[in-house]
Amino acid sequence: MAGQPNHPLWTRALHLANLLVLVLMAGSGLQIYNANPVFGGRQGPTIPAALTLGGWLAGGRHWHFGLMGLFALVLGSWSLLLLGLRRRRLAVAGDLQTLGASSNANRRRLAIHRLIYSLMLVVLALALLSGLAMFKPASLWWLSGLFGSWQTLRLWHFATVPLMVLLVLAHGLMAWRVGGWRLLRSMGP
Repeated sequence: MAGQPNHPLWTRALHLANLLVLVLMAGSGLQIYNANPVFGGRQGPTIPAALTLGGWLAGGRHWHFGLMGLFALVLGSWSLLLLGLRRRRLAVAGDLQTLGASSNANRRRLAIHRLIYSLMLVVLALALLSGLAMFKPASLWWLSGLFGSWQTLRLWHFATVPLMVLLVLAHGLMAWRVGGWRLLRSMGP
């Protein structure tokens, strides 16, 4: 629709940065997965090379650790902006009650949207914390210890990828239901 205002620049920039960082982090993480004897390894199922980044274990690790700071910066920016400027967009206790009791479709969609955004922040924080615990287990022994065993830590870290994929798909579907192409166009330049 002509005349539809674009989202604020910070929203568009952070959505794009988040998408790029998460795709690159996932690709390099899947390269590490392929080389890990516990997951893909040499005899286990592997991820197709077209979905990985780095070419081999060390290459995947270099990309993954190199992007970690950018990932933390984008996550921190989202958290500060959503917590500071958009408090009403994060989930509140009443959102679960709204889902169960409200017959107002708009209120239900808003509650789902806030729950999805809030879950995204939690899953991304889990990815960052578990990744830091694996990156520096001797320095961050207390953080590694929170996850129990090393294998549990790696499983939690790896589980954040499919969880984020599901949340991003849910976010995309919600955006589509609310605004369709009009909303997607408003995210462009």
